[in-house]
Amino acid sequence: MLKILSPQDFTIAIEHIKRSKNMTYMDAIQYYCEEHKIEIETIGKLVQGSLKQKIREEAENLHFLPKPTRIPGL
Repeated sequence: MLKILSPQDFTIAIEHIKRSKNMTYMDAIQYYCEEHKIEIETIGKLVQGSLKQKIREEAENLHFLPKPTRIPGL
């Protein structure tokens, strides 16, 4: 039986995997899904708040997403 997690519990689990296995956030989420035998598409609602922002920044740094234009001084 699959244990249903809150977004906060999911974030803690992903942070732990990221640190302990020295992975990116995206790889940690994929690893979590593989270990728990769940489809990666089903965890979208668990990715919220700071985890979502960290994944976005990681994707921008890896050039998976365009970096937003920033106006200096604002």
